[in-house]
Amino acid sequence: MSGNMTTIKTVGVIGAGQMGNGIAHVCALAGYDVLLGDADAARIDAALETIKKNMTRQVHREVITQADMDAGVKRIKGAPKVGDFAPCDLVIESIVEQDDAKKKVFADLRSTLKPTAILASNTSSISITRLAATTDRPDKFIGIHFMNPAPVMKLVELIRGLATSQETYDTSVAFVESLSKTIANAEDFPAFIVNRVLVPMINEAIYTLYEGVGSVDAIDKAMKLGANHPMGPLELADFIGLDTCLSIMQVLYEGLADSKYRPCPLLVKYVEAGWLGRKTQRGFYDYRTDPPTPTR
Repeated sequence: MSGNMTTIKTVGVIGAGQMGNGIAHVCALAGYDVLLGDADAARIDAALETIKKNMTRQVHREVITQADMDAGVKRIKGAPKVGDFAPCDLVIESIVEQDDAKKKVFADLRSTLKPTAILASNTSSISITRLAATTDRPDKFIGIHFMNPAPVMKLVELIRGLATSQETYDTSVAFVESLSKTIANAEDFPAFIVNRVLVPMINEAIYTLYEGVGSVDAIDKAMKLGANHPMGPLELADFIGLDTCLSIMQVLYEGLADSKYRPCPLLVKYVEAGWLGRKTQRGFYDYRTDPPTPTR
């Protein structure tokens, strides 16, 4: 533990969706007091229930003890109002992958956060430098990108913006290590490391389907058994959310201006239909059946 580490005791998480509740879960188990916020207060309550359910599962699997869970659950509190984040030493934004929405969160926090607080984004693809420039503390701004689902996945990408100070970086390293996660340092270029490699692969799998090279079933089976992937790329796209996959491809396409990042028209079509994967019950698979059936 570095001397800087003592500065982080209370962590704010803004966005109570799948990623936000996973980050809150991990921070609480690591001993931090957590404030979990969302523009929709009902989502906070739902997230607290999800966290309890996921921790209970970890107890059953003997990953954590019942005492760990009880202490962890006690450390998380809902924070429906922006003012609730005043005690935070670190705030992690984990809302939708949209520039404007994220910038609004940072603008709202301006009057609340103490001067020493670090501001982080869990963005999977948006420029940290650009987001930092809209805040009142670009030197205290950093990308801390957790993988989904955060309680299970070992990796965290740390992304420094142009203005991120060494102290902010060092404190963030100590914080991530205290969560028992492994760090990969990524430069601040569109989609960083994991998604720059992963999402174009998913997009290519969708092109393979679009061009009729293989069916949903054949493509997923081929990558699971032929490349030893734990999940096929189309099944993975449904898990991530097709809207998220599309927005990452758009960030790559616009940010790097290379035609190899063109989103597949079929991906666009599915998103337009509102078939976003598991969260809407339909994507490349229909989850209203058991087992899920391919939709093409």
